[in-house]
Amino acid sequence: MTFQNTPTTTRRHALATAAALAAATVLPGAARAQATWPSRPLKIVVGFPGGSSPDLTARLLAEPLSQALGQPVVIENRPGAGGNIAAAQVARADDDHTIGLMINGNMTIAKILNPDTPYDPIKDLTPVSLIATAPLVLSVPASVAESGAAYMAAARAAGDKWNYGTPGVGTVAHLGMELLKSRAGIAPVHVPYPGNPQVIAAIIGGQIQMSLLPPGLAMAQVRGGKLKAIGVTSAGRSSLVPDVPSLSEAGVRDFQLEIWNAVAAPNSMPKAHVNKLAALLTAIVRREDIRQKIYGQGWQVAGTGPEGLARRIKSDTAAMSEVIQRNNIRPG
Repeated sequence: MTFQNTPTTTRRHALATAAALAAATVLPGAARAQATWPSRPLKIVVGFPGGSSPDLTARLLAEPLSQALGQPVVIENRPGAGGNIAAAQVARADDDHTIGLMINGNMTIAKILNPDTPYDPIKDLTPVSLIATAPLVLSVPASVAESGAAYMAAARAAGDKWNYGTPGVGTVAHLGMELLKSRAGIAPVHVPYPGNPQVIAAIIGGQIQMSLLPPGLAMAQVRGGKLKAIGVTSAGRSSLVPDVPSLSEAGVRDFQLEIWNAVAAPNSMPKAHVNKLAALLTAIVRREDIRQKIYGQGWQVAGTGPEGLARRIKSDTAAMSEVIQRNNIRPG
């Protein structure tokens, strides 16, 4: 069969050729633009000083992320307001090359706790990846003889004669302890301090009777004989502190609490860039060498994508909002 060239077929052929040329011209250019992102150094903003836990995590991620992206990754420390100054900087960024390493408070309760917070975690930030999580350790003076259920019974009997310390109003340690009070039927009075080092000193010195501390801080003091660990806030025993029972073993029901850190981007960052970062970060934190280093800092690797982090933000925001509203907590 022979093919006859008609005006109609010629016109169709011309249109098809033109479309193919257009695709060849446009699509590779778009692909090249995507492939070359980032086109300059990527900045990770951290809301805490050098040597802090979020700073150490960010620096652990920076080198392998730089290698994967083919661009330098620089850390910028902007401490203040519990990390919210840095989070606001990330939320305002419109350069497609700025992200943040944040703690859970920055991405959940910030605006609920303080309406004057200059950014909205839900509207202004885009979840990228949940990096790592950890339970808190209910820590008490080393001289405490009771353990588990007996200690919780003593706390109930003490009523408001006991105090507990935190690194500030509205921190996860503060909200978590208020939640623990409602679950365990205890009533210690809140005493805020500038940071966890001062909280630890106050427990050792007998000014306060308890605190929820990160495992990396608490267990160093427990091993040194200066504090005692009553229980962890995870659902069961944690691999980070396998010798410490969960608070559920002490009779505290329906209580689970974790701290976490995560990477977030401005809401203006294109979805393709967010997905690229998420895939790379997930692969990086699941590398055995990185996993072990994060574990050594007192964290368990999570390594979720944007959807997993978004679910965590939603659930934690709901739980902490309830605590804030029920106890009428206001920023200090």
